[in-house]
Amino acid sequence: MAPAPAVSTTETNATETGGSSMDDIFEKIRNKFLNEIETIPLPPWALIAIAVVAALLILTCCFCIIKKCCCKKKKNKKGKKGKDGFNMKNMQGGDKLQDDDDEEDGETGLTEEEKEEEEKEEEKLGKLQYSLDYDFQDNKLTVGILQCADLISMDSGGTSDPYVKVFLLPDKKKKYDTKVHKKTLNPVFNETFVFKIPYQELGGKTLVMSVYDYDRFSKHDIIGEVKLPMNTVDLGQPIEEWKDLESAEKEEVSSLTFFSL
Repeated sequence: MAPAPAVSTTETNATETGGSSMDDIFEKIRNKFLNEIETIPLPPWALIAIAVVAALLILTCCFCIIKKCCCKKKKNKKGKKGKDGFNMKNMQGGDKLQDDDDEEDGETGLTEEEKEEEEKEEEKLGKLQYSLDYDFQDNKLTVGILQCADLISMDSGGTSDPYVKVFLLPDKKKKYDTKVHKKTLNPVFNETFVFKIPYQELGGKTLVMSVYDYDRFSKHDIIGEVKLPMNTVDLGQPIEEWKDLESAEKEEVSSLTFFSL
C-alpha cells in the first residue's frame, strides 16, 4: 500500500513539467512576436489599423465566395424548374395574353383600321384656308393660299417659320412657294398662283398644298399637307374653304433663299 502515493506524485510532477514547458513555448513565441513588432518603424495605432483592414479583407473574400456558391446553386435549381415547366406555362401564358388583347379589342369595339384613323384624328397638325377659281376661257386654275391656323410648333422656342409649297401631281413641273412668315403658328399669306392647264387634263391631276417649316441652316421639315384630287372638285364656281392638314411622308426640302415678311 505504501508505493501508491509515490506513483501519484510522479504523475503530477510530469503533468506540471509538461504544462510549464507548453507555457514556456507560448511565452517565447509571444515575446518574439512582440519584439518583431517593436522593430517595425510604425506606431502602434498604425499596426492595429493594418490588422483591422486585413481582417476585413479576409471576411469580405469569404463572404463573396459563399455568396457565389449559393447563387450558382439557386440558378441551377431555377434552370431545372424552367426546363421542366417551360412548354405548358409558356403556352398558357401566351394564350392568356392573346385572350387579354382580344378582350380589350372587344371592349373598345374598334378594328385596327379604325384605331389608326382615331390616332390620326388625335394628331392635330393645324389647318389651311385656300381658294380655287378656274377660268374656262383662258384655261387657268388660280390657287389662293390665304392663311394657316393652329400649326404645330417645329422650333425649340415653341413657334415655326411656315411657308406653303403648291404644285400639281403627278408631273410636279411647276411649283410655287409662298413667302416665309417668321415665328408664328397662324400665318396670313394671301398669295395667289396660276396654273395654265386645259380643263380636260385637270381631272387627272391632284393639287397639293404642303406646309413647311423653314430653316436657314438645314433642311426644311414638312408640317402637313392638303391633297385635292381635281376630279372631285366642282370648279363651276369659286371655292374658299378650310382643310385640316394631314401628315405626310418625311420629305425634306433643301434650304433656299426666301423673302420673309
